[in-house]
Amino acid sequence: MIAALIRWSVANRFLVLLATIFVTVWGVWSVQSTPIDALPDLSDVQVIIRTPYPGQAPQIVENQVTYPLATTMLSVPGAKTVRGYSFFGDSFVYVLFEDGTDLYWARSRVLEYLSQVQSRLPASAKPSLGPDATGVGWIYQYALVDRSGGHDLAQLRALQDWFLKFELKTLPNVAEVATVGGMVKQYQVQLDPLKLANLGITQAAVTEAIGKANQETGGALLEMAETEFMVRASGYLKTLNDFRSIPLKLGAGGVPVTLGDVATIQLGPEMRRGITELDGEGETVGGVVILRSGKNARETIAAVKAKLDDLKSSLPAGVEIVTTYDRSKLIDRAVENLSYKLLEEFIVVALVCAVFLWHLRSSLVAIISLPVGVLIAFIVMRYQGINANIMSLGGIAIAIGAMVDAAVVMIENAHKKIEAWHVAHPGEELKGERHWHVITEAAAEVGPALFFCLLIITLSFIPVFTLEAQEGRLFGPLAFTKTYAMAAAAGLSVTLVPVLMGYWIRGRIPKEDRNPLNRWLIRIYQPALDAVLHRPKVTLLIALLVFLSALWPISRLGGEFLPALDEGDLLYMPSALPGLSAQKAAQLLQQTDRLIKTVPEVEHVFGKAGRAETATDPAPLEMFETTIQFKPREQWRPGMTQEKLVEELDRVVRVPGLTNIWIPPIRNRIDMLATGIKSPIGVKIAGSNLMEIDAATQAVQRAAKDVPGVSSALAERLTGGRYVDVDIDRKAAARYGLNIADVQSIVAGAIGGENVGETIEGLARFPINVRYPREWRDSLGALEQLPIYTPLGSQITLGTVAKVKVSEGPPMLKSENARPSGWVYIDVRGRDIASVVADLRRVVSEQVKLQPGMSLSYSGQFEFLERANARLKLVVPATLLIIFVLLYLTFARFDEALLIMATLPFALTGGAWFLYLLGFNLSVATGVGFIALAGVSAEFGVIMLLYLKNAWAERVEAGDSTERGLIAAISEGAVQRVRPKAMTVAVIIAGLLPILLGSGTGSEVMSRIAAPMVGGMVTAPLLSLFVIPAAYRLMRRRRLAVESKLSQGSGL
Repeated sequence: MIAALIRWSVANRFLVLLATIFVTVWGVWSVQSTPIDALPDLSDVQVIIRTPYPGQAPQIVENQVTYPLATTMLSVPGAKTVRGYSFFGDSFVYVLFEDGTDLYWARSRVLEYLSQVQSRLPASAKPSLGPDATGVGWIYQYALVDRSGGHDLAQLRALQDWFLKFELKTLPNVAEVATVGGMVKQYQVQLDPLKLANLGITQAAVTEAIGKANQETGGALLEMAETEFMVRASGYLKTLNDFRSIPLKLGAGGVPVTLGDVATIQLGPEMRRGITELDGEGETVGGVVILRSGKNARETIAAVKAKLDDLKSSLPAGVEIVTTYDRSKLIDRAVENLSYKLLEEFIVVALVCAVFLWHLRSSLVAIISLPVGVLIAFIVMRYQGINANIMSLGGIAIAIGAMVDAAVVMIENAHKKIEAWHVAHPGEELKGERHWHVITEAAAEVGPALFFCLLIITLSFIPVFTLEAQEGRLFGPLAFTKTYAMAAAAGLSVTLVPVLMGYWIRGRIPKEDRNPLNRWLIRIYQPALDAVLHRPKVTLLIALLVFLSALWPISRLGGEFLPALDEGDLLYMPSALPGLSAQKAAQLLQQTDRLIKTVPEVEHVFGKAGRAETATDPAPLEMFETTIQFKPREQWRPGMTQEKLVEELDRVVRVPGLTNIWIPPIRNRIDMLATGIKSPIGVKIAGSNLMEIDAATQAVQRAAKDVPGVSSALAERLTGGRYVDVDIDRKAAARYGLNIADVQSIVAGAIGGENVGETIEGLARFPINVRYPREWRDSLGALEQLPIYTPLGSQITLGTVAKVKVSEGPPMLKSENARPSGWVYIDVRGRDIASVVADLRRVVSEQVKLQPGMSLSYSGQFEFLERANARLKLVVPATLLIIFVLLYLTFARFDEALLIMATLPFALTGGAWFLYLLGFNLSVATGVGFIALAGVSAEFGVIMLLYLKNAWAERVEAGDSTERGLIAAISEGAVQRVRPKAMTVAVIIAGLLPILLGSGTGSEVMSRIAAPMVGGMVTAPLLSLFVIPAAYRLMRRRRLAVESKLSQGSGL
C-alpha cells in the first residue's frame, strides 16, 4: 500500500508540488498567528469564592462563612479539592476541578450551589466569584511612584482605583486589574461616648442620621414656559463641615444637636490588609494585571503596555508608572531561544547531509522536506489551540533529527541504485522515464519500512499523552507537536521526498567510495564486524554485561518533578510570625527590600505584604511576596549565575524572625494553586483540634530541619494570633435590659468601627466610618470603662456586663475538603526532592506521633512526581507493546520483531549513563526523553534488519543459502549500508546537540529531554551495528541447520 502511494505520488508529481506550496503558505500564516507564551498554563480549573466579612476574627469567619461554603462545595460535580482560607475579615474558598472541566461550566455550577447556601450566611457576608483567571494569570505588575512628593498614598491609591484600573479593564483578555498597597481615604467619625450619654443619643441613632443626611433624590419633571425642567434635591456629604452639621435631635429650647457636638470628624486611612514597597525607598501603590484563562499572554501584555503609555499624559505631574514584573520578557526570551535552536538544528542537519552524500542537490531534498514538516505541525497546533511555548516548540526541536531520517535513507538508497544501474549499463545515460523508474523503485524498496519506522517513533509517544494533571498539561503540548511533526515527516517521506529526489538526484552522482568519510567508516567497521560474526555468542554476552552496568548509575540518580526553570525574575517569600501589625510589616518590607537592592544585579525590588484586592491572592499580612527584577545578563558581574545570585541574596538578607524562601514567580503560582504549598515539599496535617494540629506541625518542622538537603522548614502557626476576648455575662446584661446582640453591636461598632456608608466625589467613592476615639479603646482598662447607654435610660460601663481579657488563637485558618489543616513548608537546596522526601518520611514516622483522627500527607512538587511515576510505570510497558505490534506489522515475523525489542534496553543503557555523567536527576522530563529514545532506537534496529534481510534475500535468490553465504550477506547488508546508518545517527545527534548544549530560557527542561536521547544515540547504533548482525546470524544459523537436516532427510 505504501509502495503504491509512492508510485502514485511520482506519477502525479505536479499535484504533490502544488499541495506542498499550499501547505507551506498555510503553515507560514499559522506560525504568525499562533499565540505565544513561556510555559503552557499548568493550573487546575478553579473557581474562587471570596466573601468579605468586615471586622470579624478568623475563627468567626471560619464558623459562619468558610465552613458552610466549603461543605456545600464538596458536592459540586467534578470538584476534586475544596480549599478554605479564613483570614481576619475575609473568607476564600477555592474549588479545584477535575482535568478537562470547562471553566465556565464549573463557574455556573458553583453559582448554582452558592444560591443554596446563601441563606445560611450572615447578612453582612456577601460571597462573589473571583475572576475567570488562574493564579498563573498574574502577567504584569506596576507601581505608581511620585518622586516629587506632591501626592500622598491616598491620592495615588485613588488614581489607581478610579482611573488606571478601569482604563486597563477595557482591554480584551484582561480578567481583572487588582490594586495592592497604598491607603484608602476614609471619613472617620469619632464619637464622644460621654456626650452621647449626656444627650441620650445611641450609636444606632447616629448611624441612621448619617445615612439620611447622605443621599440625593429626584422630583420628576416641571414644565415651565414650554420647557421641561428635571427636579433634583442635592444632599451628598462633600466636606467635613457637611458632616459636622448633620442634625441628630432637637435639644432643649429647640436648639438642634448636630454630629459636630458629639463627635470629631476627620480624614484618615482605612484599615488595610495589603502593603507595597518599591526598591527600599518607601511605600507605594501597585497594580496587578490578571489574564483571562487560556488567552494570549504576549498580546495582552503588549496591549497593557501600549495603554499605559497612552495614559502617561493623563497622569498628574510628578506621577510615573514603574514596571515591577513583566512576563513578556520571559516569553520573548524563551521563544527566541528555541527559534534560534530550530535554526541551528536546520543548519547542522543540512551540513551532515552534505558531508555524507557529497552531493548538494541530494542534501537539499532532506533540507526542503524538513521545514515543510514543521509547518504542517504548526497548522495542526494552531487549530488545536496549542500555543507556541517552550514545550510545544521543544517537541518540534527533538523531532527534527528523526524527521530527516527517512529522507536521508531514501536518498542514500537512490544513490546506491543509480550507482548499480550505471554498473549494469556501462556507457549509457540515465534520464527520462528510466531515471524516474529507478528513483521510484529505490523509494518503494525502503519506503514502507521507513514509513513504519516513523510511525513507531510517532506512536511511541502515546504514554506522554496519558500523563495527568500538571505533568500532563506541561508535556501534552510537547507530545502533540512531536507527534504532528513526525506524522508530517512520515507522510512527506512517501509523497514529497520521492518527487524531489526525481527532480534533484541527477547528473554525476559521486560514488560512495569516493567520499573519504565513507571509506574511513568502512575501514573501521569491516574488521570489527568480522570479529563479531565469528564470536556471536560472546558479543551477546558483552552486550548483556553492558546492559547490566546501567543498573549502577540508575541506582545513583536522584528524582525530581521538574528541574528549576530560570524565569529571569525571582520571588522572595519569607513568612513572618503571626500577629504582625501593618506598621511593623511595612517596616520589615522596606528593610528586606533595601538589603535585596544592595546586590548589584538587581534592577527593581517590589515588595508586597498581605494581599492584593483580588480573589486570586489569599495571603495573610505576615506573608511577604517580593518580586525581584534582575538587570540584563550582560550587566552582571563576570561568572555570576542565577544559583550564585540566590546564594548571595540568602547571605545578604538575614532578618531575625523571617525564614527565607526563594522561588521563581510562575513556578510559585502554579504550586500554590495546585497544592496550596509555596515550597517544593509540603507536609499537610489534618485533624479537628487546632492545638493538636499545631503541636504536630511543630514536631514535623523540628524533625525536617535535620534532614540533609533541607534549607529551611517552616510550620505555619495555628496559634499565636492575639485576641481581646469580651466575655458577656448574660445575667448581668439582662438586668439592664440588654441582650447579647445589643452589647455585641457596641463592641462591633464602637471598638471595631464600622463603615456606615460612602461619599460620592465625582467617579470616586470613599467610605464613612463610625467608632469611639482611640483613648477609649487602647487598653483593657479603657475598654472596661466604655460607657453604654441602656434602653432603660441608665448609663453603665462595658466592664459591668462583660469580662475583657487577652488570649491566643488562630491568626488564620486553612481547611482542605472542610477539614482544618496545618501546613509545613520545606525548601530544598543542593539535593534532589525524591531522596529528601525518602529521608523525611523516615524521620517523621519515627519522631512524630499523631493523635487519633489526624492524618498526614506529603504535598508540593513531590505530589506530582509520585503521580507521574505511578502513571509511567503503567504506561511504559504499554509503549513497548505498541512498538512490538508495529514491528510485527513491519516484518510479519515474531522472532524478528522480538529481536529488535530485545535490543531496546541497550539503547536505554547509554541514556542512563549519560544522565549520571551530566549529574541530572530523573524527572518527568528525562522520562519523556527515554520514551522518545525507545522509538528512535527501534527505528535503527528496523533499518539494520531491513538491510540484512534484503541482502540475504538476494543471496537466496542467487541460490546461495549456505552458512558462508549467510555471513557474506550479513557483512554486505551491514557494511555496504554503514553510510545511511551513520547518517541517521549523525543527523539525530546533530539535531539534539544544540538543545543539549544550549543555555537560555527553557534549556533546563529541554536539555533534560535531550540528554537520554543523546546518550542512547551512542549505544543504540553500536548495538544495531554489532549486536543485531550477531543475533541475526545465530537466528538464521538455527534455521539453516533445521533446513539442511530436512533436506538431507528428504534426500534419503
